[in-house]
Amino acid sequence: MHKEFDVVRAGAVLDFNLKYCRSSFELLESKGFHRILTLYLEHSQANEDIVYEYLTSIHTEKDLQEVLIDILKVLSIQQLDEEYPLYQKFVHDAAKFTNFIDDLYSFWLKIERYAILYFDRNSRTGLRRGQLITSIDELTNLIINTRRTIKKHVSLKASMVLRQSRSSVNAGIGLAKVAWPCPANYGNIHEIPFIQKLVLMPPFIVYPKMNTRKGTFNEVTYNPIENIKLDLNDWFCYPIKVGEYLVFTYFPRDFMSQGVTLCNLFETATPAEYENKKPDMVYVYAFDDKDTKLKTDFFHDKKNDIMVGFINKSDDIDYFGYMKKMLLTLHNVKALGNKELPIHGAMVKITLKNGISKNVVIMGDSGAGKSESLEAFRSLAHDYLQKMVIIFDDMGILKLNAGKPLAYGTEIGAFVRLDDLDQGYAYKELDRSIFMNPDKINARVIIPVSTYDEITVGEPIDYFLYANNYADSPEAITFFDKLDDALDVFISGKRMAKGTTSESGLVESFFANPFGPVQREKESLILIDSYFKDMFNKKVKVGMIHTKLGIPGHEQSGPKNAAKSLFEMIQNEK
Repeated sequence: MHKEFDVVRAGAVLDFNLKYCRSSFELLESKGFHRILTLYLEHSQANEDIVYEYLTSIHTEKDLQEVLIDILKVLSIQQLDEEYPLYQKFVHDAAKFTNFIDDLYSFWLKIERYAILYFDRNSRTGLRRGQLITSIDELTNLIINTRRTIKKHVSLKASMVLRQSRSSVNAGIGLAKVAWPCPANYGNIHEIPFIQKLVLMPPFIVYPKMNTRKGTFNEVTYNPIENIKLDLNDWFCYPIKVGEYLVFTYFPRDFMSQGVTLCNLFETATPAEYENKKPDMVYVYAFDDKDTKLKTDFFHDKKNDIMVGFINKSDDIDYFGYMKKMLLTLHNVKALGNKELPIHGAMVKITLKNGISKNVVIMGDSGAGKSESLEAFRSLAHDYLQKMVIIFDDMGILKLNAGKPLAYGTEIGAFVRLDDLDQGYAYKELDRSIFMNPDKINARVIIPVSTYDEITVGEPIDYFLYANNYADSPEAITFFDKLDDALDVFISGKRMAKGTTSESGLVESFFANPFGPVQREKESLILIDSYFKDMFNKKVKVGMIHTKLGIPGHEQSGPKNAAKSLFEMIQNEK
């Protein structure tokens, strides 16, 4: 059943097709406002707020909510007079009633707020095919002006300082049904509407319940979404491109922030790229299968040549790492099948001020210092660089070539820890950043860093470095003379865990990549041997960059000193 206003675990969802308020009166009478006022009063009562004490000192009846709504409707038009004796008691102390209005408004702003608009539906009371951005802006102005008018009629004076807050929603989603050749045993996923437009109102700040990811993803021998039934009113499909692969990502409104955040990390596919097209991958995230056991499964549907990912609903998976890393696992397993080598790392194309240009890959598992090294490169750009292009920030693939192996990216964005960025950098990018739990350990920012054209062109590798975050080496950059020594380091995948997963201390992961190579170890070993021999034969410089990110006190200086050493080494090349 469609709802004009719905409150879910992720926040509030407004259906613009079913209801769109065009006046203060409509706004205050709406089901959405009634629901928010109810939640606010319950919250205030539970916390024994002074605002609630003030309101109930005047009116203790069960109809307090309705009385307050009537008062606000009158105040949205005029001042209160003798005609409203009960109402006048509330506004007799103008400061306290104004405090109630501001407190209610702040309560609303702290909720994640989403608007949805189905482009192929009509409604008498909602929008038809209205412009999504215009509609959000108009609703924002309506909420702001309603609040200002009410406060003016209470205090009898206009505010001298006006703050134009993003008062309506944090994000707006335009939806439409799309035809595509869905396999018969994939349930009803072909009926789920596709996200065709997404509008973010930055800064976009969300508070998922979890801050780390646990374990790896499990390959199963059956299709976990066979004959699945998704609620057509609650689910959305976000068509994206992970590297060169087309992915249909399904998520429910309960986990809206995790799905919306994809826009900052992966390229959004266009209708021409997905209409009547079979996807390379399908991912169903947070499906309530009524099983208390956590499932993080994937399956290779060889018959239809589709990689399938599935995670069931749980508070434990309310972390963007589960959304991102499953997508990359599906991508990497498919790449391995195509004889391409997935690299868990970062790659940057740098051009120094003396004109020398080099492509550098830094490989390592979560917390080893990949993204932090790129951030260090950026911070030193003024002194050393003419230009810097990020090819990938977390995951890429290598392809053999007549010359040096070529590297390609999978993502256009970065999913970076706030603590490991230069102080203040993320806040300089407020207009395009998504923040997750900024007040907690392992706080994250998701920010676009490249274009899709840049990550898919294919760049030859000049330096291939392992991110060593645990050894206090006197040398920032070291190189391997022997192939076997390099293979030992890269395959063992040692790192000091940084709290981004449930691991701690010095740990190992096969080829520093739990997202594909671990699940395909035999095939990966063959490819690793082949690719590293090719790099040694073609004079790619294979070594280690000592980020020292896991050594206390070196979290900022370690990556920066390593970056500086690398730049000076390249700068002095003959």
